[in-house]
Amino acid sequence: MDRESGEWLGAAAAVATLTFDVDAETPVLAHGGRYARHLTTMSHQSFGPDVAVPRILDVLDDLEVPATFFVPGWVAERRPHLLPSIIDRGHEVAHHSYSHRSATDLSPQEQRNDFERALEVFDRQGVEIVGHRAALWQTTTTTMELLAEHELAYDSSMMADDRPYLLRWGGVGVVELPVHWSLDDWEQYAFLPEPHVGSVIEAPSKVHDLWTSELDAMREHGCLFNLCLHPFLTGRPGRLAVLRRLVEHARGHGDVSFERCRDVAARVARVGGVREVAVTDTEVDPEVFPG
Repeated sequence: MDRESGEWLGAAAAVATLTFDVDAETPVLAHGGRYARHLTTMSHQSFGPDVAVPRILDVLDDLEVPATFFVPGWVAERRPHLLPSIIDRGHEVAHHSYSHRSATDLSPQEQRNDFERALEVFDRQGVEIVGHRAALWQTTTTTMELLAEHELAYDSSMMADDRPYLLRWGGVGVVELPVHWSLDDWEQYAFLPEPHVGSVIEAPSKVHDLWTSELDAMREHGCLFNLCLHPFLTGRPGRLAVLRRLVEHARGHGDVSFERCRDVAARVARVGGVREVAVTDTEVDPEVFPG
């Protein structure tokens, strides 16, 4: 087994983090406020927090596995019951921007305003935030400045490894819990004609095969199986059944640990021994790569 950075695993062959991005209406509204008048589209998105999250919480209770819910501040603000319903079941709530607009489309000040507005919502609701996931997984050096300034323990937006690593920004280290498109249900199930956010509806059986195959291989390499799910997608019954089967499959091996992101990040920070990656903009020759 390839475990050059294996202390963080503890006794497990692989660690699994079930994460839910409770985006609700924000990805659609980020394409334009005019979509607020598209009632069918809004109903498609509201299914996530209003119907799917309670259903998912019941399944997690039944499976006795913890999870992390990344919630935009806008969603939490409009549904003040949402975060307590998650936390009271033993799960983690983490920062997922305020408006779900991509950081790469915002000026540094706009990104700061959005980031801190979300923190204000969480603070008013009495929710301790230690982790962050960028909207659309798009980050900038301003993102790192904000993580360091607000002393968040971890980020989960980048892809430089399939095991946790340490992002170095100046003298500050932030644990990165990496993600990947292959472990994102958006790439499997997202379909919406307008705005166009995806045009694929895969069979749940295909998705089950994809994810169990990846999990089995990750056990051989000592990886983090960081599964990114969206309630408005995976909360549909046939798809939620895949999640149940996936957890049962993992448990059948007896060597996969299911944990909240904050707990994985805390252990990584405590035991160390992971890769360190310095965060910097890539310097390019404008004559070679214009624009």
